[in-house]
Amino acid sequence: MKHHPTAKIGAKDLAALATEMFEDIRALSRDTAGVSRPAFSEIETETLDYLSKRARAEGLCFEEDAGRNLVFYLPQHAAAKRYTVIGSHVDSVPMGGNYDGLAGVIAGLMVLIEARRGSRALPRPLRVLAMRGEESAWFGACYLGSKMLTGTLPEAEFNAAHKADGRPLSAHLDALGIDIAPVKAQEPICDLSRIEAYLELHIEQGPLLVERNIPAAVVTGIRGNFRYRDARCIGQAGHSGAVPRAYRHDPVLAFAELMHRLDGTWQHLLNTGQDLVLTSGVVGTDPTRHAIARIPDEIGFSLDIRSQDTETLDRMRAYLKGEMADIARSRGVRFELGPEVAVAPALMDPTLVKALEKAMARVSGEAFSMASGGGHDAAVFAQAGVPSGMVFVRNRNGSHNPDEAMEIADFMVGVDILATCLEATS
Repeated sequence: MKHHPTAKIGAKDLAALATEMFEDIRALSRDTAGVSRPAFSEIETETLDYLSKRARAEGLCFEEDAGRNLVFYLPQHAAAKRYTVIGSHVDSVPMGGNYDGLAGVIAGLMVLIEARRGSRALPRPLRVLAMRGEESAWFGACYLGSKMLTGTLPEAEFNAAHKADGRPLSAHLDALGIDIAPVKAQEPICDLSRIEAYLELHIEQGPLLVERNIPAAVVTGIRGNFRYRDARCIGQAGHSGAVPRAYRHDPVLAFAELMHRLDGTWQHLLNTGQDLVLTSGVVGTDPTRHAIARIPDEIGFSLDIRSQDTETLDRMRAYLKGEMADIARSRGVRFELGPEVAVAPALMDPTLVKALEKAMARVSGEAFSMASGGGHDAAVFAQAGVPSGMVFVRNRNGSHNPDEAMEIADFMVGVDILATCLEATS
């Protein structure tokens, strides 16, 4: 399905235009706190529809790809055989911030709009990709949209259940009219050979740029991870006052001991110059079965362990299982990790890193580079053999929460870095 431009609206200041687009989409997806744009949902589709209307008004062309993502481009590049892609996602976590993912899509559109208005030159064709389904909050696995595009979606993720309705991802894709046969067969649903490079702008999800008072940065690499969404520690219920310590099989204390051991190992790895972060973001006993006077028989938890180094991840996986086995023996409990979801670390393309650093130096006077702690679609494209690069934009208060606080001035620095890099491409 292809759409072609109609009338062009009057010229606007790009920063004001970006602000207006962010605020319109915020209103479109507002929740009781922050915004919610579930992956492969009607709200996600409405967001893409809004972006297509704004693109059409600016004289851009767009089309829907096989994953029902949107691809935007200049009219003169409609027949281009090869091109650079600026991409990111439009979904969000539940009650999250408005900029995570969306900033990268709007940044790409700003580059195209500048070129359409004649204030930028794009020596080579550019596509802007607005993707669905990056956040793991909805199906327990991340980068679903980009994995579909690259033919790397595992079978377990294809069948992963939605956190709210329990229906598998395959059913949600089918409801959107997406041909699920190639997705199930792990066949790419886009022609990767046509993509010369993949670029992505994203808000920083940590405090480094804020602490250093730098508006943007070039990303050198993205941490990989392995995750367990539905891990459990199973013990034995008992009366809180009647069972002595020696006779208890307490899963809560076993879980606490596991996390204490993991935390100590984390600190040791940092002290020896290695890279690691770990989080248990979901922890709890069932309040319908457990009570203040009852030793619980089960605790559920999640684990998310990340590093830039594959060997470190492999060692941590083995260490985790060894420590669980030791604690299980000593405390008389049983750990069940459940299915694992894993993503390998990804290095950004060195040539693109240098080009972006050079562009940043031209834009802001000095280049700054850093690694990404969070995962991004750029990692999937990099692992699929597409040269990839990223730009971070300063953002206060972290991400995946309603308090994301990217400033438009910083965002426009990031847009300028992307556009300057592309202008210099011969």
